[in-house]
Amino acid sequence: MMKAGITGGIGSGKSVVSELFRMRGIPVYDADREAKQLNDHSPLIREQLTARFGKELYADGNLNRSLLATLMFQDKQRVAAVNAIVHPILAQSFLEWCSRHRGDKLVMIDAALLFEAGFASYLDRVITVYAPVEIRLERVIKRDHTCREAVQERMKHQMPEEEKMRQSDFVIHNDGSQSLIRQSAAILEQLLQL
Repeated sequence: MMKAGITGGIGSGKSVVSELFRMRGIPVYDADREAKQLNDHSPLIREQLTARFGKELYADGNLNRSLLATLMFQDKQRVAAVNAIVHPILAQSFLEWCSRHRGDKLVMIDAALLFEAGFASYLDRVITVYAPVEIRLERVIKRDHTCREAVQERMKHQMPEEEKMRQSDFVIHNDGSQSLIRQSAAILEQLLQL
């Protein structure tokens, strides 16, 4: 089984690209969605987060994401602490998901923080979806109904796009200059031949 990752900065269009691969029959693990599920339901994550930040994080049964975001805001040590709790459990979840898909020749993971979380070490190939900063800013402002400064703050916590591209095997350009369908189809063809 080949394991490939899809990553890209906020607003790059990696979710759209992931959906294109799903439409071609490739199983894709959505790391963001699975992390939210684990944050709400994993006893180990709950235990570690409440030990670090207090029981009020789970006052209504699920993780209070806005409270956690407030606690982490502009505090790199707290961000690192949360990631150190969540990422290993998420990685284990991905590996278990892979074992359930062992009949598939190719599986993928869609993860914004693929490199930052150390997931690249579990993968055979990595695809970065790239879009220029201004296009990404416009997309996220429109999508999330938020302000430019809030998006820029979120971007600061992600690895620079240039570094992601350098560490990747493939780059999909999502700036309107090339077809996403054609680019993803060409990469899929190459992956299935490996």
